[in-house]
Amino acid sequence: MQAGVGKASFTEVQLVENIRALVDAVMKAKPSGAKGTFLKRMAVASTMGPGVKIEPTSVAAGVH
Repeated sequence: MQAGVGKASFTEVQLVENIRALVDAVMKAKPSGAKGTFLKRMAVASTMGPGVKIEPTSVAAGVH
């Protein structure tokens, strides 16, 4: 899945808030029959830049 979470003009705080909101929405949309880890890995990247891996549990736990 790909989703836009910000623009170059956003502050770090705004990007973190948007990423957390996206993760929350994805986790709430998890089917009730789905077992195990639903969100296994994620990365953040600019349009043409390399991706930076993020540990999904750190986003859900509020660590940045």
